[in-house]
Amino acid sequence: MGILSNPNPVVVNPKLATELAGYGITNYDNLIPLDIMNWPALLTLKGFLLMVVGGFLVGFGTRYAGGCTSGHAIMGLSNLQWPSLIATICFMIGGFIMANLILPHILAL
Repeated sequence: MGILSNPNPVVVNPKLATELAGYGITNYDNLIPLDIMNWPALLTLKGFLLMVVGGFLVGFGTRYAGGCTSGHAIMGLSNLQWPSLIATICFMIGGFIMANLILPHILAL
């Protein structure tokens, strides 16, 4: 256990808990849902898509965009760099599409 760790389960809004239960996520003991992020889950199609393909896409996007999301959003925008503004907007759009349109279909597998 860490010095600043909280031993209590994560508090989840009841509406969100209902939605997550539809995806098979019911364990809120950690910040990362163990129902989908564990070693046995890695050997399933869903686990492969979430962990391996997702990790590859993050690395590819970082290289393609010329930096990571934090680098563009914090340093690039603070220096008023036009490419960082474009990259940050694209990161936000991509995150919205992934979280609301693609991820529910992957979790439903």
